[in-house]
Amino acid sequence: MRLPRTLKSKRAVINLIAHNNSKSPITEKYRLIRNNLQFSSIDKDIKSIVVTSPEPSDGKSTTSANLAIVLAQQGKKVLLVDADLRKPSVHYAFNLSNTEGLTSVLTKKISLKQAIQITSIPNLAILTSGQIPPNPYQLLDSEAMQVLIKVLNTGFEYVIYDTPPILAATDSQIIANKCDGVILVVASGKTRKEVALKSKVVLENANAQLLGVVVNGVDSNNETYYQYG
Repeated sequence: MRLPRTLKSKRAVINLIAHNNSKSPITEKYRLIRNNLQFSSIDKDIKSIVVTSPEPSDGKSTTSANLAIVLAQQGKKVLLVDADLRKPSVHYAFNLSNTEGLTSVLTKKISLKQAIQITSIPNLAILTSGQIPPNPYQLLDSEAMQVLIKVLNTGFEYVIYDTPPILAATDSQIIANKCDGVILVVASGKTRKEVALKSKVVLENANAQLLGVVVNGVDSNNETYYQYG
C-alpha cells in the first residue's frame, strides 16, 4: 500500500488518520489491508500480527497504529503492543504514559491488567513499551514473552505488535517466530529492492509467515498498494 510518510524528526510522528478522518482515501486503504488479513484467515486463524520494516523511517508504526484502529472500528477487540523496546513511539501517538508497559510486565514489576491502557477509541487497548531496557533481545526472547503472547491471544481478537526494523535488530525475528504472521512495511523511493528482498529472506529464515507488504508513498497524493502473499 502507498501511504503518506509522516516522519519529520528523530521521533516518529504517527498520523492516526483512520481515527481522525474515517472518510479519507488513505483510511480506506488501511481497511483494504484489514480485509486482506481477514481473507487470509480463512484456512488459518491469524490473531497475532507483527508489523516491521527493513529500516527506520519506513512508516511501520503508522501502519501498526492505523491497522489496529480499523480493526477496532469493525468491532473487534484489539490490542496494540509497542514491542519496539529500542525506540518506542506508540505512547506519543495516543498521548499515553509510558512509565510502565511491556517491560514492566515481563520483569514482573506490575501485572498485565495494570499495564494495559484503554484508549478513547472503542475496542482498542494499548500496551506501551515501558522503560527502555538494557537488554531488549533477552526480554523478547524470554519464556515470559512467549507466555505473554499466548495470554494476549486468548484475551483479544487481534494483537498487533509494532516491532523494530528487521535489519536494524534481531528483536522482530524473535517475535515474528512466535506470532501468526508478519506485515513488512517498505517506503517507496527509499527502500532499495535488495534491502526489501534481504528482509524477506531474514523473515523466512526466522520461520515467520509473511502475510503481505505495505508500501508507503512519498506524499499523500500517491495511491496505496498492498501486495498479498
